[in-house]
Amino acid sequence: MRLTDKLKQYEQQFMFIRWATGGEYGKLRYVGSDFIEFQIIDVDNMEFSETILIHSGLILEVCIGGSDVARIVAEFSSKISIDN
Repeated sequence: MRLTDKLKQYEQQFMFIRWATGGEYGKLRYVGSDFIEFQIIDVDNMEFSETILIHSGLILEVCIGGSDVARIVAEFSSKISIDN
């Protein structure tokens, strides 16, 4: 199974991705056959800061769960309820 096939199951979810030149928390927007679209969250103000396209061959690590990702989801969710 290819990485992009597995990541397709996690579209529209928050995660941490490390690639060849960096690593960020964000939301996986789209998974294509050779790249992914990843929307980065600025952890200081819990807002989306930029959207990047990452070639799937450059992805080194993907963290879908865990305490750090849960913290980001909780903080982002509380920010949404405050803004509404």
